[in-house]
Amino acid sequence: MTMVSRLSPSLLVVFMALALAGCGTVGSGKGTGLASLGKFSSSSSTQPNLLEPLGSGLLGNAASQLSEDDRRKALEAEYRTLEYSPAGKAISWSSGSASGDVMAAQPYQVGSQNCRQYTHTFSISGVPQTMRGTACRNPDGSWTPLT
Repeated sequence: MTMVSRLSPSLLVVFMALALAGCGTVGSGKGTGLASLGKFSSSSSTQPNLLEPLGSGLLGNAASQLSEDDRRKALEAEYRTLEYSPAGKAISWSSGSASGDVMAAQPYQVGSQNCRQYTHTFSISGVPQTMRGTACRNPDGSWTPLT
């Protein structure tokens, strides 16, 4: 048996181990899922607050009529829609006497940023409202509305 044929199984094992090692992840471990929505979650304060750049979102002045929990649910729906939802698919939220649906259009590029137009139709104490706006994605995964 030659030296090459004796080394081949050993080399194969080494190469497979190296290939599998490449499947691991490296980094800070900070996610951009809903568990990392900052002060509105129980996550660590070292994670980015992905809702903060939205401000009051498309709720505008109506946000003052909502409890903090209601605002959080509405803003989470806006974030999930902008970040994950396909164009035209509504994300619904409901809390107490308030509820709403958020729907976004197809993403488009402005410079190096992804942006989306979106609509938030909501009802607070039975009064329906529809607001439209545009937001662009920040490098940290948050979205900032354009004014």
